[in-house]
Formats: sequence, C-alpha cells, structure tokens
Amino acid sequence: MRRIFILIALVTLASCGSSKKSVSNRSDKLMIENLANFTEEEIKNSFPNATINEGTGLFEEGTVEKDFTVLYPETPNELHITWTDNSKTKIDEIRFSDKGKWKSKSGIKIGTTYSELNKMNGKPISFYGFGWDYSGAVLWNDGKLEDGKLRVFIGPDNEVNAKYYGDRIIKASPEEIEALDLKVQTILLHLGE
Repeated sequence: MRRIFILIALVTLASCGSSKKSVSNRSDKLMIENLANFTEEEIKNSFPNATINEGTGLFEEGTVEKDFTVLYPETPNELHITWTDNSKTKIDEIRFSDKGKWKSKSGIKIGTTYSELNKMNGKPISFYGFGWDYSGAVLWNDGKLEDGKLRVFIGPDNEVNAKYYGDRIIKASPEEIEALDLKVQTILLHLGE
C-alpha cells in the first residue's frame, strides 16, 4: 500500500512540473509555429546564446507602432518578432527572410520553389505581383496550407518583365511561371488580430 501511495505521489509531482514553455528538440526549436505562445522572456530563455536587438518601429505600411525583438540580427538566422502589447507577452507576427535554419511546420523555408509549394499545398497556388509592400504574396486557394496564419512571399532571383509588377494576382502560363524561377523569399506567421 505504501508503494502505491509513493507511486501516486511521484506521478502527481511529475505531472505538476514546470509550466514553462520549452522546445526540446533542436529542429523543433527552429519551427516558427513553436514560438507562437512565447513571451519575450521565454524567447530569451530558449535562445540564451542569441544576440537580441529590441526597439519600437512602424509596421503595417507605416501606420502602426509596435515593439519588436530581433533574434540573431544581421545573420542568416535573423528572426523578427513584433508584439501586440508593450509588455511583450503576446506575439503579433514572426517573420524571416534569410536562408538560415528557420522553417514552418509544413516544411516551407526560404528557397522553397513555386513547384514545391504547389505540391505541399495539394492545389495550385496563386500570387500577387512584385514591386510593392506585399510583393509575391501567396494565396493558398483552399489548399492544405490554407490556415490563415502562415503567409509566404515568393519572388524571382532576376529582374522580370513589368507585366509581373503591381497589386494584383498574376495571370501567366505555366511556362511563363516556370521561367520566372520563383522561390520563397519571406515567411511570416501572423498571430495577431
């Protein structure tokens, strides 16, 4: 009977362990969705060796002022986090544009091709034109990746014809799209309202 009581006590203590959020596996640590519910303090604790810059800036086409945190600034692993509140307890957006180690849970990373995105989505994607604030924004068209939070921006590595520029969905033949050699250039996880 005493052994059963001790066993129950140990199980109870183990289940009441720390509520502190952590990401145990190194590759899981680099999936942006796993950071979604972290506070600034938890981000700092999870990445103790990271150089971190902080500040306040204008976002949403310069219309909204928000606090931000940048992990690993000026490196391939640079990660931008904006906050919904001044106490930095709720993330608004997580964004990255460099070919570092970050990725989404679905496997999308910087450099993922247009063709790979279509395969991951299970349906053809659409995208907006280039040369403006939301340049190359991808539309999932009710595919597997249509969750409303993950936003991906694609672009060509080279200069493109003016017909591919502007705030509109691009209409082009499969051959024209293939010639653009489109790849993911920015990934954004939008958690705010």
